[in-house]
Amino acid sequence: MAQEAIRVPEIQEKNYSFSEFVNKLPCQKQEHNILKNSFDLNNQAILFEGDCMKLLKQISDNSINLIITSPPYNIGKEYEKKLDINKYYNWQKEVINECYRVLKDDGHICWQVGNYVENGEVIPLDILLYPIFSELKMKMRNRVIWHFGHGLHASKRFSGRHETIMWFSKTDNYYFDLDAVRIPQKYPNKKYFKGNKKGELSCNPKGKNPSDVWDIPNVKSNHIEKTEHPCQFPVGLVERLILSMTKKNDIVLYPFVGSGSSFVASLKNSRKCIGAEIDKKYVNISRKRIKETLNGIIRVREMNKPVYEPETV
Repeated sequence: MAQEAIRVPEIQEKNYSFSEFVNKLPCQKQEHNILKNSFDLNNQAILFEGDCMKLLKQISDNSINLIITSPPYNIGKEYEKKLDINKYYNWQKEVINECYRVLKDDGHICWQVGNYVENGEVIPLDILLYPIFSELKMKMRNRVIWHFGHGLHASKRFSGRHETIMWFSKTDNYYFDLDAVRIPQKYPNKKYFKGNKKGELSCNPKGKNPSDVWDIPNVKSNHIEKTEHPCQFPVGLVERLILSMTKKNDIVLYPFVGSGSSFVASLKNSRKCIGAEIDKKYVNISRKRIKETLNGIIRVREMNKPVYEPETV
């Protein structure tokens, strides 16, 4: 049975190389190895308890295949310290610059954000943060709309029911596997009725492109994945990103781990994962979910499960 000891001790200010950093980690010698002295095996996870910048500074240039994160939105939730919007921008810029440094040339960054509301005014964080990526010459491949069905109800504006995922590649030479994330065709047996292709299937038998609008329920009280985290990432959303943008044994970095959904998605699909979480409560939640995943207890909503729509009379 896997041990729970995935907590990474604080690293001193000395500038270790990434290999030296990993070599300082405790090594589990049980059936499921979740910490090793190198990224050689499947299903390895490094959960760093502390500020993500302390972790990022330990990682070598050009070593990560994919970076996925949903950073704190600066809206004053219990786990956030609300910052002046300019300070928030500068903090995010510092993190993004480090993420760019550690990203491989054929790698991706997926930055998922919502809105910042101040005095009734909505500030879209994707618009605020886009110039940071643009200055780094990163290429936006999609601005994915994550549409979910439930949320807070507004009284003086329309209720928000979507957030965005900014997907950037570092160069034009990037990995993308559409077949890994195709969804069922609405009419899978539809055929051409005239022309040279008459009688042939008119759609891809592997399924259709999921498009850039994703209907994935957010994690609320009755959700199978629900933990104590107030803004929990659905595992299926992370899965769609890692399956399309990485191969097995690739390394995925999560600067803000939160409840550990990203680690569950990575380990479930044989990706190596490394991430940071500063809040002790959420470190413990992540530790529990990682342990369960490694022992075959995977509580997730399937990635392409249709959203429930009640029948109308």
